[in-house]
Amino acid sequence: AGQPGRRSVSPRDRLTYEYNVQVSKYFWLTTLITSLSSFIPLLQQIQSNFVVVIHPGSRMLRIGRATDTLPVTIPHVIARRHKQSGQPRYEDAWLLREGLNKPESNEQRQNGLKMVDQAVWSKKMSNGVRRTPVSAEQARAYNCQIRPAVLDSSSRVKWTNTTHHPPHLVGEEALYVNPSDCYNIHWPVVRGQLNVHAGPGGSLTAVLADLEAIWGHVIQKQLDIPLKDLKYYRCILLVPDIYNRQHIKEVVNMLLLNMGFSAIIVHQESVCATFGSGLSSACVVDVGDQKTSLSCVEDGVSHRNSRLCLAYGGSDVTRTLFWLLQRAGFPYRDCQLSSRLDCQLLQHLKETFCHLDQDISGLQDHEFQTRFPEAPALLYQVRLGDEKLEAPMGLFYPTTFGIVGQKMTSLQYRSQGDSEDPHDEHYLLATQSKQDQSSKSAADRKAISRPGGGLDGEMSGQGGVGELSDLPRACGSGGGGGGMKGEMELGPAQGECLMGAGEVEEPLSAHLSRKTAIMSQFESKALGLDKAILHSIDCCASDETKRKMYSSILVVGGGLMFHGAQEFLLHRIINKMPPSFRRLVDNVEVITRPKDMDPRLISWKGGAVLACLDTTQEMWIHQREWQRFGARMLRERAAFVW
Repeated sequence: AGQPGRRSVSPRDRLTYEYNVQVSKYFWLTTLITSLSSFIPLLQQIQSNFVVVIHPGSRMLRIGRATDTLPVTIPHVIARRHKQSGQPRYEDAWLLREGLNKPESNEQRQNGLKMVDQAVWSKKMSNGVRRTPVSAEQARAYNCQIRPAVLDSSSRVKWTNTTHHPPHLVGEEALYVNPSDCYNIHWPVVRGQLNVHAGPGGSLTAVLADLEAIWGHVIQKQLDIPLKDLKYYRCILLVPDIYNRQHIKEVVNMLLLNMGFSAIIVHQESVCATFGSGLSSACVVDVGDQKTSLSCVEDGVSHRNSRLCLAYGGSDVTRTLFWLLQRAGFPYRDCQLSSRLDCQLLQHLKETFCHLDQDISGLQDHEFQTRFPEAPALLYQVRLGDEKLEAPMGLFYPTTFGIVGQKMTSLQYRSQGDSEDPHDEHYLLATQSKQDQSSKSAADRKAISRPGGGLDGEMSGQGGVGELSDLPRACGSGGGGGGMKGEMELGPAQGECLMGAGEVEEPLSAHLSRKTAIMSQFESKALGLDKAILHSIDCCASDETKRKMYSSILVVGGGLMFHGAQEFLLHRIINKMPPSFRRLVDNVEVITRPKDMDPRLISWKGGAVLACLDTTQEMWIHQREWQRFGARMLRERAAFVW
């Protein structure tokens, strides 16, 4: 203050100066926050744009960015060039499968067809009149006289050009590889699981290499994402509700370490279907090309006991249609189930002609074209009657498919354990006190004698340890109702085990062996679609949950896209549901096209929705975490019980 030339500052001026500085900081921060808030949606948009959603199906692959309106959809097939000249050609079957050429197959088909015809006749048409059956001989007399008309001397369809000897071809190009070329054809996914088999290209390593080649090709060529840039992208993988843990672990390993995605979320198809349809709760019925899976989903969680996988789907309907067409004198007489192009034609005929509308009756004339490489384009006339209805009804009477000696129903099994994840449920069970274990053993012994047949606990079985609450409850006086009889009943020996055990103590080994027998018999049954829905809902824990499921049965996938399917399925569910629930459920609803969406895309769309949810941030498994902890991360981060 005493220095010459410097003016002293009063306390008042100093306060004024500090106030102005603080006001300026406030306005600057306010402006910055406003700018950032307008930028946050852009950041979220960029993040979703860097998420790839993959839904691998048995016949079709759906893959795209989470921000895409529609995914890229291609046949999930690869053609691999022979490594040596003279190597025998190999091709995975498409419509053919094991169990079709047994001595009992034809008899089983005929019996199934009789049940179908009886069901068709018993249900009246909307005008109150019973449907008049049409004999296949009536159509055969006309079709046997038909000769094709030549539309064009050239079909304008060509085989895939392989003169540059590409090591592999993917999708449509693979389907149109000339059988005389040196390529093997592989479908890496069969009935929802990796197609591991004893033939060429059937090892787990080879199947994973096929998946990597197909997915990498689509990502690079159709999504325009260079594979070297995948380190900037994340992936959402949709998996079946009933999954093979080892296979999922290997696929995740391939996506994170081989392809180089920075992070991944693994989620179940059924839960994603509810996300895609905008439903909080639903009994999800996914009718695919080769398998049909069912699961009751409530608030984003799939009820484990309600999961069921049936080993049939749209391809079995297509094959049954071919059998019925042959019986009716199909005019395209060179059609073979071993030909890829003929299989494509039969799929098209199924999608065009088949229906589940019982008001459509009598003989009707149709036409179709054949366009094959190195052949003229031909036009055929064909007269069909009940074949168009009988083929899709095989989904409700699966004995019509003629599959003998195969496992037709799969349930969810507990994990067998993994060396990478030592502190799993088995560790927890092993470290329980002896008192807890003895209490649990006593409870297990009593569970099998319950009148309702609800079998809790664990058992050893194929593929791991199974949950016995997955077993049919209709074997007793429980909620199965009259609609669960026939294929759902367990037979007298198993009935005595269930009903006659009482409170008698027995060795645990005998208890488990009885459970194994019941489980084995149940899995050999081919449940019809309506019975499987009733069983899945009946496995829910509470009546309130069951009521929710009956009021929201969501059908997704491409296997039930027939005219009249919604009304047909609704009628069968209402007629077969337990009488007690008919009074409790206000409205049974079957949803086949939520929001007018293509049912084949609903699960993929749900995966895209998942990428945008705030709650998914804690579900990401990052590449570095996977390298360090492996499968343990699936148990820690998966939105379902691993």
